[in-house]
Order: sequence, then C-alpha cells, then structure tokens
Amino acid sequence: MKLVIHGKNIEITDAIREYVHQKIEKAVSHFQNITNEVDVHLSVARNPRINPKQAAEVTIYANGNVIRAEESSENLYASIDLVADKIARQLRKYKERRHEKKTHAQTSIEGVVQQTVVTDLIGNRAPELPEEVVRTKYFAMPPMTVTEALEQLQLVGHDFYMFRNSETGEINVIYERNHGGYGVIQPRNSNGHINHTNGKNGKTAHTSTGVTEVSHVNK
Repeated sequence: MKLVIHGKNIEITDAIREYVHQKIEKAVSHFQNITNEVDVHLSVARNPRINPKQAAEVTIYANGNVIRAEESSENLYASIDLVADKIARQLRKYKERRHEKKTHAQTSIEGVVQQTVVTDLIGNRAPELPEEVVRTKYFAMPPMTVTEALEQLQLVGHDFYMFRNSETGEINVIYERNHGGYGVIQPRNSNGHINHTNGKNGKTAHTSTGVTEVSHVNK
C-alpha cells in the first residue's frame, strides 16, 4: 500500500510522519486487499477567522473508487485521530456494500414516475462565481450508473458528486437535497430535448437507492 503525506502551511516532521503512518495504517489494516493508495493532506489555516485551524484529510483509492474523510480541530494530532476513525468507518461501509452487490447482483426498480422538468434553476438571480478559486482538483471519471454514483457520493462525504453517466455518456451531477433524498442534474441538448437516463421510455426512474432524477440544466 502506497501512503503519501502532503503538508500545507506546516512542516511534516519525522514525528508527524510517524504518527500518520501509525494511525492511518492501523485504520486501513483490515482493508489493504482493496486499498491501492492513500493520500494524506495536513494543513494549518492562516486565516484567523477559520476555526478550528488544523485539518487532516485522507483520500483512499480502492479498486477504482475514491473514499474520502476530513476532520479538523485545534490540535493536529487530534485531527489525525479523528480522520483515522472516520476513514475506517468509510472503508467498512464500502466493503459491506461490495459484499451486498455480490449477494444482490441486480437492483430492483420500485416504480417509474414522470417528473416535471426544471427549466430555470436560478430564477432571476445572476450566476455568481467565487472571488478566488482556492483549489483545483483533477480526477478520473469512469462511466457509472446513477446507483454507483450515489455510492461514491456517500463515500467521499460531499454534498454533490460529478460523474459520467454510463447510459448516456454525458456528465451528470448527483446531489443531496436539503429536504432529504437525492437529485440528479442532467444537461439539456441545444435542441431543447432532455437526455433521460431511462432512454427507452423517456421517463425518470425512482430506484431502490432513493435517487430521483428531477433537475436539468442547459449546456
């Protein structure tokens, strides 16, 4: 297993490096057969308004999937402890889902419902961009189903996850809705037509994962 440690606004001392190896290797010790690489990012915020200031982020690449956890506190070693516990729980969930997939090879569809297409997501508001881009990330985007994208969303711990839909070949975004459940944002073609995930009947599917494909945006 490859373990890489990065630091931002902090010197990675031998003591810190040894502590990271000890905690993270222990957290993934039971999952090394599915773990290819572990990236650890340690950072200290210089902005006095950011609190807590010392953060630890762990990203694990496991058989083409990405599993991520992040924790922060006023003490770097405490942050490492917290993120090690969290990533161990994420790995356990991932392994359990893999086992469930093997046991239940096919996902049943509970029902098909026609949904209203949202044509305008921002109303009269002008789109706003952040004043400063603080981080740029690049990652592989292998084709996957909506169900697989939902699993990835839950593993990385974000509010949304961008993926290439294996059925349409287009970029989609799955996100967690404020009032519960999940939604999928799909692009609208220049001719005004919607590329539905369920292309055969042109309807949007409710699956056993609870994902409802309801939102669409113009290219």
